[in-house]
Order: sequence, then structure tokens, then C-alpha cells
Amino acid sequence: MTGSPFMQQVRTELRTRQYSIRTEKNYMYWVRYFIRFNDKRHPADMGNREIERFLNHLAINRDVSAATQNQALCALIFLYRFVIRRDIQGLKYSNTRKPKRIPIVLNNEEVSAIFQHLDGKYWLIAALLYGCGLRIQEALTLRIKDIDFTSKSILIFNGKGSKDQYTLLPEKLIAPLQSQIILVRQNHQKDLDDGAGKASLPPALLRKYKGALKLYGWQFLFPSSHRCVHPYDGYICRHHLHATAFSRKLREAVIASDIPKRVTAHTFRHSFATKLLENGTDIRTVQELLGHSDLRTTEIYPHVIGNRRAGTKSPVDFIV
Repeated sequence: MTGSPFMQQVRTELRTRQYSIRTEKNYMYWVRYFIRFNDKRHPADMGNREIERFLNHLAINRDVSAATQNQALCALIFLYRFVIRRDIQGLKYSNTRKPKRIPIVLNNEEVSAIFQHLDGKYWLIAALLYGCGLRIQEALTLRIKDIDFTSKSILIFNGKGSKDQYTLLPEKLIAPLQSQIILVRQNHQKDLDDGAGKASLPPALLRKYKGALKLYGWQFLFPSSHRCVHPYDGYICRHHLHATAFSRKLREAVIASDIPKRVTAHTFRHSFATKLLENGTDIRTVQELLGHSDLRTTEIYPHVIGNRRAGTKSPVDFIV
């Protein structure tokens, strides 16, 4: 089904509108799943009833999260709006509200313990997450040109919401980053010697900066260990390290550190924001560093601090 003319049409619409490769894979998955769930009927012959039945199946039988339900709904809305050319009206199903949860954060001792069980590029990725408040994809898609040692800043290009922003570059990470850049440059030179060495660029950037394909500044700071075929344009390139590779190393480090909390790459971002506020950083500055459009998103972190510093004693503490 993936190679069917209809699915190729879906992929073309996604790429024409410059959706990311991750969104493309997710949307293609949900469209295929929707079609198979409905006995391979063509989406043009289906409508609200079939969509509602599919989404209810995900919620009840598959017990998927609110975020997953919303992603499936967005994929189907895209399918009907841009491929079938029909807007879905009166759907008896809306975006599921995500439960509001206080984020899990790590203290300095826990972060240090995890760092002791990471090394090389994996230690540096974790240090960037905690030291700069980056999301994991933002860290993995950093390019050499994005690191400015003079102004001690890092450019986050095309981050969440397709926004560009700057964040701080910690003094402690300058030397490790410089060492990592030397390794990338050496690896890039080997690729050039093999007749390769092209950077992996999105189609829009490829058209604009085609001459920059082989410049080392456009190489990923954390390149993959293997060259691959570019998913859009078919040339041989070196993509960035996959998030699952870091997640696996992080999970091993957390287990080795004997930390009972559920720790993911995003936990470091939460810990970054909380630690800045604990140290007296203005919440507007934290908002800017995190790249939040709405201050209300950032305001979750003072609640974390408040829970810790309320100073309220439990009645059991007064028992003699």
C-alpha cells in the first residue's frame, strides 16, 4: 500500500507543504492504518462515521494516549482537507485534552550520577539538554555552524513550531564541543576522500544552499555512524544520530545510577528550567530560552518549586 498511487499522492501533499520527515512518517502510518481498519476502502468513499469509529477504536481498544489520539485525528484531517479535498464537518470527536501533570525534575546529585554513566557524545548530548534546555531533536539536529563560541550562544534552527531562536552556550561545554567538532571534521574529511561528504538538508534548504552541501559547517554536530540515502532527494549523505540511540544509553545510565524516577531526554529540559528559576532567573528569560510562545507554558515550573518550598509540615511531624 505504501507504494500505491494514492499513498504517493499523500506523500506528495505532505512534502509540498514542507512537513518534517517525522510528521510525514507518522501521518502516512495513520492513513494506512485507517484504510486497513476499514477493509481497504478508499477514503473518498468514507466520512465521519468511519473516522469516528476508527478514533474510538484507538481510544477504547488500543488505549492510546491523548497525544496519540490527537496525532491520528490531525493525520485524517490533513488527508481529507488536502488529498480528498473535502473538509470534515460536524465530527463527533475533538482533540483529546492532555492531562496536566507536574513535570519530573532531577536535582544536581541525580544529574551528576547519570552523567557519570555516560561518556563521549552521549555525555555531551545530555549536557546540552540540561545545560541549554534543548529538546532532544533540537540537540541532535544541531550543525557545526549553529555553535557560536564568540558570543557563547547556540542557534536552534527551525525548532518546534518552525521557529528559530538562540539559547546560551555554557562555559563548561565549550571545550567538549570543540573536541566534538574536531572529530566531526575528521570524519567529514574521510567522507570527502570517499567521494561523499554531502550534508543532509531539507528540500527547501537544499534548493537555497545547494553549494553548501559539502561544507563541514553544515554537517551535524552528532552525525550518524553510517551514510544513508537522502529520503527526499536520493543523494548519499550522513544524517544525525537517531534519538533512540541516545534514549537507550540514557536508560542504561539511569538504571546504573539507581534513580527510581522516570527519566527521559525531556526530563533534563524540565530540570534546566526549574534550576534557573530556583537560582533567581526571571521567568520571562526562562520563557525565551525555552522558546515558549505562551508564558502559561513556562508557568508550570514555578509550581514545581512551590511544591518543594511551601514549608508546610505534615501533622505526623508533630507527633512526639
